[in-house]
Formats: sequence, structure tokens, C-alpha cells
Amino acid sequence: MAGLRGPDSSEDEHRLDERAVFPETVDVNIRQLDPIPAPRAFLRELPLTEEMSDLVLRSRQEIRDVLHGRDDRLLVIVGPCSIHDPKAAREYAERLAAVNRELNDRLVIVMRTYFEKPRTTIGWKGLINDPDLDGRFNIRKGMWLARKVLTDVLSLGLPTAIEWLDPITPQYLCDLICWGAIGARNTESQVHRELASGLSMPIGFKNSTDGSIKAAADSCYTSAFEHHFLSINLDGRVISAETKGNPDCHLVLRGSSHGPNYDPESVAAALEALKASKASGPSEHGLVIDAAHGNCGKDENREAEVVEEIAARIAGGEQGILGVMMESFLKGGHQKPAPLDQLVYGQSITDACVPWERTEQLLHTLAGAVATRRSAR
Repeated sequence: MAGLRGPDSSEDEHRLDERAVFPETVDVNIRQLDPIPAPRAFLRELPLTEEMSDLVLRSRQEIRDVLHGRDDRLLVIVGPCSIHDPKAAREYAERLAAVNRELNDRLVIVMRTYFEKPRTTIGWKGLINDPDLDGRFNIRKGMWLARKVLTDVLSLGLPTAIEWLDPITPQYLCDLICWGAIGARNTESQVHRELASGLSMPIGFKNSTDGSIKAAADSCYTSAFEHHFLSINLDGRVISAETKGNPDCHLVLRGSSHGPNYDPESVAAALEALKASKASGPSEHGLVIDAAHGNCGKDENREAEVVEEIAARIAGGEQGILGVMMESFLKGGHQKPAPLDQLVYGQSITDACVPWERTEQLLHTLAGAVATRRSAR
């Protein structure tokens, strides 16, 4: 057994013998394979500047400090459900950056910059997958646009947040991200737990779509340990990744198919579940509440009310709420996906979003709640 070994990496440059693969056994359901440049090519074309790097590193640490109870500010992750129009995303970021400068003594504001959407059945999968919203699926263009949006947002002084759907995309975007999420559909996935263990930013695991807290709590626990798995490096080469474990994973309550779970009783039960799971780090201090999705029935008016209710509880001294998530865009509601020139500017094409004017009010309400909590202490 000691003599067994895999193929030598020096053989990578040799052409695969055509007889080694039988066409009848591979790519049976593949229509086309379009090569995409390696991550390094995108990083060269849209690089992280020194100022952006400082912001990413500083923001990650500020988020960690909130999650670990070292900073009494409230983490607020806010922005479009998904970005489909880079111009509208830039305008939204400019407005949010102005509010951030005003409220950053009480809130750690991070902009949602989501480019991939998990679908229950089928539908538009996000800017990276179909950037022109026309079914041509120009993923190369989509990846470039995603980096461009992120560099634009960071250049305005705003931290960025994203949902990670696969183990390849992070190599293209990870250097620009301050906070990441693993969604409800993937929270039990071993692949995503392994991925989270090696990511460089705090990661929030959402409860399962059926409302289960245990799956997300187990993910927080598991992702804190080292893992080994297949991945790619910046040059697109397949590698065996060995991670150190991520000590900054935490729970995000997002409601479920059975209803909301942001109420005090649900939060208390979730904190007990985290304690029972033996998840460490942020899980010892609290969790983040997503006011959208199952917690508001995807109704933007109800979502705003949920944020107000959470703010009142924070002002009243409730413990364990470290952050709030909110889906917000320039215009309220949502519309069906279509080519860009046929859409209402600044309105979501996925879940309904809180309009900007209401969002600005809610951010001030949350900041006021933090100030009231401080005064009471």
C-alpha cells in the first residue's frame, strides 16, 4: 500500500491520450463548454487597490468585533435582494454611503451585493449567470460585472456582503468581500461547510427553509474546524485545499415555510440551540435576524414593520441580537425579469424590496435603538 500514489503533477502539461476517454461516457448532457479565464486574469483587470484592501480588512474586523461582543454597535446588512443593474447599484451605494458616514458610530452598515440567486425550481439565477437578462448566459461578462460593482461599492467606502453558492466563485471575488452568507437551501451542505471553513470573512449560516436551527448551528460548529477538499487556485489549477477553520461563523434567522422566527421566544430558543450545539465564537454572544424572506412573507411593507419591531426590542435591552438584514432598493416592490431597457429603474427583479426613503428612516430607527440601549447601560 505504501507504494500507491496519484499521478504526478508534472504530467499536467502532457496532452491526454484521446483513447483515454470514451465519448459515450462523458458530457452526455453537456451542449457546450465555454472556457472562462482563470481568477487571476479578472483580479489583474479589476484589481483591489490599497485603499480598498484597507477597507475590507478593517470592515471584516469590525464585523468580527460586533459578532464576538467586543463592539456594541449593530451589524446591518442592507441592499438589493439581487443586483441586476450596475448603474442602479452604484446609485444605491452612493446613498447608503452617505447614511453610513452619519450613523457609523452606532451601526456597522454593510451593503448586500448579491450576484447569484438560488432557485427553488427555475428562474433568473443572477448577474453572474445571465448578466444581460436575455438567456445568453454570458458568465464571463457576468463575473467581470460582479467585480466591477464590488470595486465601485468599496471605492465609496462601503463594506460588501454576498451569498456564496458554489466553491469556484469565491476565487474570483473573495478579495472584495467583507461578509458572506450560506443560504437556507445550502446550510446542510458539506461542500458549503468546507468552503466556509476556509473563507477569509465572517460567514452567516441561515436556518433551513423548514425552520430547522440545528442544521445551521451544526454548520457553525463544523466550519470552525479544518477541512480538506478539492478546489482551484487563482491560476485555475485544481488543488487540494487545506483550511484552518473559520472562527467567525454565526446563525442567521430568516423565518421558514412555516412562518417567522424573529420573535423573542424564537430568538431565545435559537440561542439555546446554539448553546447545545457547542458552536463557539459568535454563537456564544448572539445571532443575526433577516427581516426579509420567511420573516415577512416577502412583503416589503411587513419587512419594514419587522425591522421596527426588532429596533424596539434592542432599545428595550433584549440580548442576543447582533445584527439585522434587510432587502432594500431605490424603488419598493419588485418586477418580473426582462432585458434591462424594459425594466423599471432601481426596482428588484427577484424578491420585493423596501424603497430607499423607508430604508433611510429604518436605518435611523436602528441607530436610535442602539443609542437608547447604550444610555440604559
